[in-house]
Amino acid sequence: MMSLHIHVCSQLFFYLHVIITLFKPLHLHVQLTHPLFSLSIPSQLFIEEAMDFLNFLLNLLVPPGSMITLAFSWPALCFLNFCEWLCNSIYGEDMDNKVVIITGASSGIGEQIAYEYALRRANLTLVARREHRLRGIAENAKRLGARHVMIMAADVVKEDDCRRFVNETINVFGRVDHLVNTVSLGHTFCFEEATDTSVFPVLLDINFWGNVYPTFVALPYLHQSNGRIIINASVESWLPMPRMSLYAAAKAALVNFYETLRFELKDEVGITIATHGWIGSEMTRGKFMLEEGAEMQWKEEREVQVTGGPVEEFARLIVSGACRGDAYVKFPSWYDVFLLYRVFAPRVLNWAFRLLISPQGTRGASLM
Repeated sequence: MMSLHIHVCSQLFFYLHVIITLFKPLHLHVQLTHPLFSLSIPSQLFIEEAMDFLNFLLNLLVPPGSMITLAFSWPALCFLNFCEWLCNSIYGEDMDNKVVIITGASSGIGEQIAYEYALRRANLTLVARREHRLRGIAENAKRLGARHVMIMAADVVKEDDCRRFVNETINVFGRVDHLVNTVSLGHTFCFEEATDTSVFPVLLDINFWGNVYPTFVALPYLHQSNGRIIINASVESWLPMPRMSLYAAAKAALVNFYETLRFELKDEVGITIATHGWIGSEMTRGKFMLEEGAEMQWKEEREVQVTGGPVEEFARLIVSGACRGDAYVKFPSWYDVFLLYRVFAPRVLNWAFRLLISPQGTRGASLM
């Protein structure tokens, strides 16, 4: 390992030395030692100047060069992506008698995803804190075609609970093929409005660690089955909105975590990241974390209440995409246009948010 480190350093120094040689004045003196090297003060200053000049050239050449390359290669990339999508659609994963763990399955997206896997005759482990809600959902899933349904009352922000429902799934079914993380909790207060900072770690626990812990525990079994992890992220991971600062931060961390994990796992375990806009769920019906730290439902919100898009359609797209092996599932797809504004015209988004979403206001006064 040490010899490899020395070799890499030597190679890096070689290329750096070439750059210096191209630009250095005749009086420049470089002092070398083996295996590392040290430079005199004038040499170090020159290296900084040379690197600044190199970055200037790269800033000048790389952006237009990349855009031209992308413009010419875009049609071919789209064609290849379409061929891959078509092939995966025809030869998608058959979930009959396979095992799926779904966290946050007591309502919303998690509930609808359970029904979609039930239609594909999978074995289900439904996980949530509200066991009484899971019983009814389990019965519905059985009627839709699930081979076997097991319910587990657990808190996904507790590692011991995660080990318990994963180990119980292995004991009953002997394997895990898909892990679906759907737990999520938003908030409707500006950062400065928070009166209890204990809210902060709770939101991050649910939206980030509530996905990471089940993944960590289930990963050895997913390796054995060449399984897949499905994550319920959000468009706020790259399009942050007012009064959702902590939620957006947690979702951004979540997406970056699984993007990094995708590289580490290579093709041994697949990862599908699902990002959604405003869809029908408990959050759109008023389930948020309040400034004081209470998780409650309000009849009136600061903006006009909307029901959001059809959660059933989003769940169907998630399961279909996971079975095809898609890396991403986006709903609705027209949200992609905001990415262009985020990159090329960020001020337009800032103006729009300021006009459409009031950052200040008063809460509704009554509880549901």
